[in-house]
Amino acid sequence: MSIFDSHAHYDDDAFDADRESLLADLPKRGVSGVVNAGASLAGSRASVALAKAYPYFYAAVGLHPEFASDWTEASKSEIAALTKQPKVVAIGEIGLDYHYEEAPSREVQRRAFEEQLMLAEQLSLPVIVHDRDAHGDTMEILRKHRPKGVLHCFSGSPETAQEALALGMYLGLGGAVTFKNAKKAKAVAEMVPLDRLLLETDAPYMAPVPLRGNRCDSSMIRYVAKEIAQRREISVETLLRCCEENAKRLFRISDMQK
Repeated sequence: MSIFDSHAHYDDDAFDADRESLLADLPKRGVSGVVNAGASLAGSRASVALAKAYPYFYAAVGLHPEFASDWTEASKSEIAALTKQPKVVAIGEIGLDYHYEEAPSREVQRRAFEEQLMLAEQLSLPVIVHDRDAHGDTMEILRKHRPKGVLHCFSGSPETAQEALALGMYLGLGGAVTFKNAKKAKAVAEMVPLDRLLLETDAPYMAPVPLRGNRCDSSMIRYVAKEIAQRREISVETLLRCCEENAKRLFRISDMQK
């Protein structure tokens, strides 16, 4: 079993008590790779540090929409500098989140999102896109900039998925696929081309059934893979292998390993 987790947050304080022992153990449980996604400047720095510390880790750096107000010329310069560090493979997690009223304004979020997309283009890096309750604006901005990247924890309809795929994006699916009432996620899992699918955890969040409510880690992708493989009538091993290849292709990890 070869599990590549294309999106996790092991810098989260949920892992403070046992981070070192857990990350040393994950390869023994079938985890071959992890992209740790920065959400803030501190999280981006921590992601780079994790990528340096663990051979199977890679880093993405950027500002999540929750931290869009922190996007300034100074933070842009620091994010750009972090991309020069070894094993930084993407700008992310960036995007839009209209779910919470206390979040930065939509205008502030859109500005930070677009400017980070432009930075990714300048640096020839793919992006990891967060989209929560903002499908219309997210797709409008993606149509404008046409980045290479992945819509992480994809929660849109099959129709939105088709549009994202037509733009060249990959789709990331995780624990929500296993939830009983996640009809859209299940439908997308069945229709997305196998060569455009990534598996992810969003650890420590979104643990799959039968572990829902627990702290999530990358080894739990096996439950997501089982659900999707059954729906597609292929083996779990085939699905995991294809998704690992997809992640290495998108993030150009294969080039690093040569």
